[in-house]
Amino acid sequence: MPVTVHTFHGHVFHSYFGALKTKAFLEIERWLAKRTSKIIAISQLQKDELSEVFKICPPEKIAVIPLGFELEKFTNNTDSKRQLFRQKYLVEENEIVISIIGRLVPVKNHYFFVDTIKQLIKNTTIPIRVFIVGDGELRTDLENKVAEAGIDFTDFQLSPRKALLTFTSWIREIEEVIAGSDIIALTSLNEGTPSSLIEAQAGGKPVVSTDVGGVRDIVLPGITGFVSSPHDTTTFAGNLLQLVENKELRIKMGGNARSVTMDKYDLKRLMYDIEHLYSVLLNEAKH
Repeated sequence: MPVTVHTFHGHVFHSYFGALKTKAFLEIERWLAKRTSKIIAISQLQKDELSEVFKICPPEKIAVIPLGFELEKFTNNTDSKRQLFRQKYLVEENEIVISIIGRLVPVKNHYFFVDTIKQLIKNTTIPIRVFIVGDGELRTDLENKVAEAGIDFTDFQLSPRKALLTFTSWIREIEEVIAGSDIIALTSLNEGTPSSLIEAQAGGKPVVSTDVGGVRDIVLPGITGFVSSPHDTTTFAGNLLQLVENKELRIKMGGNARSVTMDKYDLKRLMYDIEHLYSVLLNEAKH
């Protein structure tokens, strides 16, 4: 009998579609799960969601195997990469850079991010620069939202000037973005295990995130960053404020973040875990 394995890198069971389409996806996944030897979840929280919340299959049918990455590029030559990014985008030495990386789509909740930045700039005198890295269907609407908030912004590809908030579109060298930033943010309504936070922490940067999906498997609250409700802009803005105004806290959390991430999300560990699971399943299939 063949062995069939399915990995959930994320799911679309909330915050993506309407009720009818979501129900259809749930029924399809439940049907397929009965015909699958093992399901891999990339975090314990995702396993709990799949088994306890959405009833895709019993928990014993799910193995948890965290993602693994080649993370060396986020740890090597960080000073030169930081200089490259900050020179290109006209960032001064004393300016604190907050970056958010991802598709400009509803589930990433960038409107929430803009609301928190609006609160932040009212409560700090420290110079900040904000970078929205990525592109997508909400780009124009998001620019309108930023304008309505009274925040000076620029599309750096069209107008390469200094502004409080910069839209960069996609950047291939994400390691340079992370090196050039001081804080990495994520405001999603739904996530599996967000790679941008893994990469940020490998790069030694503290993160401020909404408390969704597998975020708490990556971010240790109060140790490597902060997490809060995806509906609470005040707390999120306050978390950003703490890191903006406390250099020692940024350095401490960034160091913690790198140590935790390099141990947990190494590519070699992922390869070992996958090989071990496949070996167990194949041996069971022989008997």
